This record gives sequence, structure tokens and C-alpha cells, in this order.
Amino acid sequence: MFLKLQPRGGASATMSYLSPLLAGVLTLLTGGIFFAALGHNPIHALSVFLIAPVSDVYGIAELCVKATPIMLCAIGLALTFKAQVWNIGAEGQLLMGGLAASAVALQLLDVETALALPLVLFSGMLGGAAWAVLAAWLRNRFNANEILTTIMFNYIALYLLLYFVHGSLKDPQGYGFPQSALFADSALLPILIEDTRLHIGILFALFAVVAAWTFLSRSFLGFQIKVLGLDSNAAKLSGFKHKRLVILVMLISGALAGLAGAGEVTGPIGQLIPSISPGYGYAAIIVAFLGRLHPVGIFFASLLMALIYMGGELAQIELKMPLAVTSLFQGMLLFYLLACDVLINFKIKLAGSNTQVENV
Repeated sequence: MFLKLQPRGGASATMSYLSPLLAGVLTLLTGGIFFAALGHNPIHALSVFLIAPVSDVYGIAELCVKATPIMLCAIGLALTFKAQVWNIGAEGQLLMGGLAASAVALQLLDVETALALPLVLFSGMLGGAAWAVLAAWLRNRFNANEILTTIMFNYIALYLLLYFVHGSLKDPQGYGFPQSALFADSALLPILIEDTRLHIGILFALFAVVAAWTFLSRSFLGFQIKVLGLDSNAAKLSGFKHKRLVILVMLISGALAGLAGAGEVTGPIGQLIPSISPGYGYAAIIVAFLGRLHPVGIFFASLLMALIYMGGELAQIELKMPLAVTSLFQGMLLFYLLACDVLINFKIKLAGSNTQVENV
């Protein structure tokens, strides 16, 4: 006999919000088993992975540094997903934002002006927004599937960045390394806490959380976006401009991802290098769903994802684990989240039988 899924009459709203917590607990349990199987004390290993990275002020500051780009990308993705526009291209939009911001910053190396940083950040937002709007235009004009186009654009963005950082943006005094010259101080984000790398980019992310919540819950455009996501036919019958809304959400999402990229090159890195992102745009997809597409939930989910990145790096040093442990925990978190959501929305039954299988 085979198992089949039968939709429940009505999914529990409480369980829907508890699902990310349950997924987190299951990830911890599986992670403990994984560490034990490799010969490590699971309690000690999990402590190294989740507690040691934030055991001091510097660690907490680093947590915020890593959470900033994830949070910005995830907030933008939540807007698109709310409208049933499946933007999988935050990584490419982040890279294009970093590339555009770097190109402008390098033009201002010898220019001392208070407008340098705003110009660089705006250029990053413009680069990310343009990259996202191109995918939106392809969907509206040719009915191109935005999942495919945005994924492909990620690779195009990566190779564009590599082309320029090995070419015209490469530092001629850099001894052949693929990196740009260091940006001028006027084009760098100010540091918030001395002797840490925490910069004002975290304030941009927090503002994005508040602005997104206000936009979705208090504005008519936000209402239109939610209606479009719930029922596109109802949105059309109500006179909502479907194509304009698609452009709008992709524009906002791309701009936020571009700001994340600009924040990376003007913040903790200070120059353009090939690896300005370890996959923040992809991690933001998990964060958006882990946060239930709600700005407040995304805030906490971003901190968790940043902690996983830090834990993976520390586990590599302390436990001699491969850096891939970060991706492993991200994958487990997403798997358990999806599994919990399936069990919340569906009952498991035996095919050809009325007997339901008890599910957790």
C-alpha cells in the first residue's frame, strides 16, 4: 500500500506559527545525533555551534553584521512571495548591488564629499532593483517563469562580478589578486560599536522590518499585494493592476537585496572581492518562510540564520568540521519546516484505505 496526503478541513493557525519552532527543535536533535555519529560530544558540539559564537559583545556584534544582509534580502523576498511572485534571485540582485556600488565607490576614491556614501548605497539599490525588474519585465511581457529567470540571473550576476573584479575594477596595485582597491573612508559605513565590525547597516535592516510591516498592514498597496497573492482573479476583478504590482514587489525586493550587497562592500569588506556573499540571498529564502513571511518573524529568523553561519565557522575551527556543516544545518532546517507544514495542512492516509496514519 502507498501513502497519500489528504487536505485537512482547516489548518490550525497556532500550529502554523509553532511550525518554525518545532522545525528548529528537530534540527537541534538531528544535529546532536550527527555530531555524536562523528565522535563528538553532542552537548559540547551544539554549544560550540550555537552558544560560543555569541558569548561576548564582539560575537553579538558579528551576529548583527551577518544578519543584516540576510534580513534585507528576506524582507524583500517576503513581499514578492506574498504576491505569489517567486523571486529566487536575491543572491544575484545582492551581487549586482555590490558590483554597482563598488563601481561608483571606485570613481570617488579621490573625491571628499559627504554625498559619497549615499551615492554608493543608492547605486547598489539601483543595481539590484534593475536586475530584479528585468525578470519582472520578462514575466509580464513574455510570460517567462520568474523562478527560472531569477535563478539563471544569479549565475549571470556572479560571472559579471567575476569579470569586472578580474578586469576593469581590479586594483592595479593589488599584486594580481582579484580585488578592487580599498574604498575611501567617505564611502564606508560608519561603525556603531568600537572595536567591532557592527555598522549602521543594521539600522537599515531594522528600518526595513518596520517599513515592511507598516506597508503590508497599513497601506492600500500592501492590501493589493496580499489580495494578488491570495487570489489573482479576485485582484483582477477588483481592478488591481496585476503587472504593475509584479513590477513593484520585484523593484522593492531587488532594491533591498542591492542595498544588502552595497552594505557588504562598504561595511565589513571595504572593497569588491569575488566572494562578497557566502550565499546570503539563498539563505534569505529559508528565512522568509521560517519567519512566516512576516517582518517580525523574519527578524528573528535572520538572527538564527546568522548564528548558523557563525556556528559553522567556529565548528570548522574548534571541532575540525568542514564548512559544509553550515549548509547541512540550513538544509535540515528547511526540510523540517516543510515537513511540519505538510503535516499541518494534510492528513496521511493509506491509499485505498480509510485508515489514517497517526501523525505527529
